[in-house]
Amino acid sequence: MAEVVTGEAVVLDLAIARFPSRIVAQLIDVAVQIPVLIFVGVVIGAKAAQHLNQASAAAINVLGLVFVVIAYPTAFETLSRGKTLGKLAMGIRVVSDDGSPERFRQALIRALAAAFIEIWLLPFNLIGMPAGLITSMVSARGKRLGDVFAGTFVIQERVPKRSDLTPEFAMIAPPLMGWAPHLEISTLPDQVAATVSSYLRRYRELRPAARTQIGAQLAASVSRFVSPPPPPGTPPEAFLAAVLAVRRQREQARIYQQQAARHQHEAPQHQPPQPPQPQPPQTQPPQPPQLPQPPQTQPPQPQPPQPQPPQPPQPQPPQLPQNQAYGQPRNGGGPSGTIPYGPHLGGSDPMAAWPADARPPDPCLADPCLADPWPTDPRPANAVPTDPMPPAQTPPDTFGFTAPV
Repeated sequence: MAEVVTGEAVVLDLAIARFPSRIVAQLIDVAVQIPVLIFVGVVIGAKAAQHLNQASAAAINVLGLVFVVIAYPTAFETLSRGKTLGKLAMGIRVVSDDGSPERFRQALIRALAAAFIEIWLLPFNLIGMPAGLITSMVSARGKRLGDVFAGTFVIQERVPKRSDLTPEFAMIAPPLMGWAPHLEISTLPDQVAATVSSYLRRYRELRPAARTQIGAQLAASVSRFVSPPPPPGTPPEAFLAAVLAVRRQREQARIYQQQAARHQHEAPQHQPPQPPQPQPPQTQPPQPPQLPQPPQTQPPQPQPPQPQPPQPPQPQPPQLPQNQAYGQPRNGGGPSGTIPYGPHLGGSDPMAAWPADARPPDPCLADPCLADPWPTDPRPANAVPTDPMPPAQTPPDTFGFTAPV
């Protein structure tokens, strides 16, 4: 097992691939690559030599060698996240030093180291292959030269299922119930706890002598990291089982507290909708009766005087002149109020110079029927007729004379 700290500061316990598994996986890959190299070198090279010159045939052989030795492991490990056909068969995988999947750059460096130093290229492989085997056995993570250059190591992905603890080792023994709650185990290393767990899981598989010897050694190793010491006469397996049970309980409590704190921190952002709460009916206090308000009267607003548009002047009918020297109206005259004499004759009255007794009688005055042909006009003599005719259309006089305009 190896402790790997990821980029997120998480400690992982990964099982390192064992040396035999890696050797078998490499042999499977080589067994796949050699037939392809023979096909490229013999068949394609021979055909190319028949139709091409020697340099072209050599170039084709080099391209086939690069494709098989370098492109095959690089492409497989990049696409399958650290696996080739041999590693897939053995259940192992290549990962980075921080536990992340292998990247293209790391796969290419491992393939170049295997092609030119460790396996394929003579005479460098005579030195690189023993060096790679030595580093694999000496390194804590089993790294060969390619892993050292690329910053990777190989883990065992397919791990056999671990047997569960028996019921007697999964709980604290009753005689240790008063001692276990006060146990201080914060300094106990994870590697020691894993070893104790493996011992208790394989307890029934060990021989009695080995069981007693390994139990005593593990109890002495664990007692240096825990306090207070167990009660005298406690069996090693019971002491180790109680330590693991207390550690497991406290780890679970710590995880539960972290989850609760995280949920509490995220609760304001993801609160489920609350059902509506029934509200009690609210009673309003009785309001006092409102007294009628007196009507609000608005004082009359003075209106500004409206300017009257100017009236156009009314045309006045023309006044007919009255000749005072040539007679007076007869009983108020006719429709025009007076009938002058002189102007109708176009000159002066010829009878004006006659004596009064020498004047001939007026036929109109002599005839009683013609003395007053019009009724008396009730209007005053200076009244203006209501419907005068235009001056150019003055009606003719009764005697056939036209009044002067």
